[in-house]
Amino acid sequence: MKKIDIGKSGFKASEIVLGCMRINKMSVEELSNYVGVAMEEGITLFDHADIYGRGYCEELFGKMLTSRPGLRDKIQIQSKCAIRPGYYDFSKGHILDSVDGILQRLRTDYLDLLILHRPDTLMEPEEVAEAFDVLQSSGKVRNFGVSNFNSMQIELLKSSVKQPLIVNQMQFSIMHCGMINSGIQTNTLFEGSLDRDGSILEYCRLKNITLQAWSPFQYGFFEGVFIDNDKFPELNTVLGRIAKEKGVSKSAIAVAWILRHPAKMQTIVGTTNVERLKDICTASNIELSRPEWYEIYRAAGNRLP
Repeated sequence: MKKIDIGKSGFKASEIVLGCMRINKMSVEELSNYVGVAMEEGITLFDHADIYGRGYCEELFGKMLTSRPGLRDKIQIQSKCAIRPGYYDFSKGHILDSVDGILQRLRTDYLDLLILHRPDTLMEPEEVAEAFDVLQSSGKVRNFGVSNFNSMQIELLKSSVKQPLIVNQMQFSIMHCGMINSGIQTNTLFEGSLDRDGSILEYCRLKNITLQAWSPFQYGFFEGVFIDNDKFPELNTVLGRIAKEKGVSKSAIAVAWILRHPAKMQTIVGTTNVERLKDICTASNIELSRPEWYEIYRAAGNRLP
């Protein structure tokens, strides 16, 4: 599997990331096998958040790490914090306490990457900077990033934080690509021309921030998957034809569509099915042509001026 130099920071990881939001139903043995398969497919980076399974996903992953001495040194782990019941919290105390809890549950001394989960409008950049300085100097966190931020929110945070923000996690898929639509449909009155994210795609490319695409098979806001969905016959017909031509699945083509973009995004996949994971990982070896990429884009109902 191809690797990406995340944020051009020297921190290199697989372009497909394994999301661990749904692992809470697994046993330690099942998870160990699952992680082993992911590693065989070339996945190096595992994505967590302190809210996944109310912390149990991290706890289970930590038990798995303990059962396999030496494994921690062979993988990379990122986790997210700041979502609390009914509100978001970027206070220094909460960030520091969250990381301590994450490390305890994961049974590790450090995170390769800490991500602030969603923007806190009550954010004081100076407080975040103090927290990041403590986490970096203590060795608890090696790299930092954000999730679901627009460009000016990142600029505001960067006004105080001295550590590079190397990732921005954003929902992105064939059926959720407003950050592309707003660029393609610039200077029109089409609905897609509305810029809801502050030119975040172009901004991240200019600032060397790697976009991590979450929910690559979803449409809407957790409304369901578009693969083999009767609501999207044209898209599935095109995906099916191209998948057949390349000898892979529609899901692999959907991920390859994301990876084809020159922004060099990573894609976070959350399947817990081993065979489906193997199938999705074939996307790293697929190169879509420009005509194929745009045909898929149009088939999803996206409009070219």
